[in-house]
Amino acid sequence: MAYELKWAQMITEVFFIKKGQIQVNNQIRDKEVRLIDFDGTMIGVVSARDAQLKANEREMDLVKISPNANPPVCKIMDYGKYLYEISKREKEAKKKQTNITVKEIRLSAKIEEHDFSFKLKNAAKFLKDGDKVKVSIRFRGREIQFASRAYEVIDKFAEAVKDYGKMEKRPAMEGRSMSVMFVPVKEK
Repeated sequence: MAYELKWAQMITEVFFIKKGQIQVNNQIRDKEVRLIDFDGTMIGVVSARDAQLKANEREMDLVKISPNANPPVCKIMDYGKYLYEISKREKEAKKKQTNITVKEIRLSAKIEEHDFSFKLKNAAKFLKDGDKVKVSIRFRGREIQFASRAYEVIDKFAEAVKDYGKMEKRPAMEGRSMSVMFVPVKEK
């Protein structure tokens, strides 16, 4: 039991450094605690020493589950199993997360048809994979005077890629470049 407790405390330190230390067994220094049995029944307010003795009788651990309550709430449970369940829940939450990356495609206001179709093919592939695509048009020299041409290129691009993605918002000027973000369309 002592070895298992040390192992459980080491795991606790690994999992709860950011969340705050969970107090177990002899770490609980409060005079009185509200005690909950391992099956969930409320025992009532008892001294921390009596609660520890009851946990030892059942060969289980006393864990402070609500330290901010008055008096603090402690539960008799298998601490190692508790940590295992917490780690399992965290792994499940990570599985359900999705990472969306942003891919950037640079166009020109005077882009040729072959270059346009090549960049369009890449954008469609990125959107199919679930990534966001940032399309930017950089103006060099006097090209900035013809920003309307850039709007036409972006509109043409949006029309061609509409099956795979849609524009988040209208194109915006950022210094000497114009950019717009495309997000993937959710399939039905």
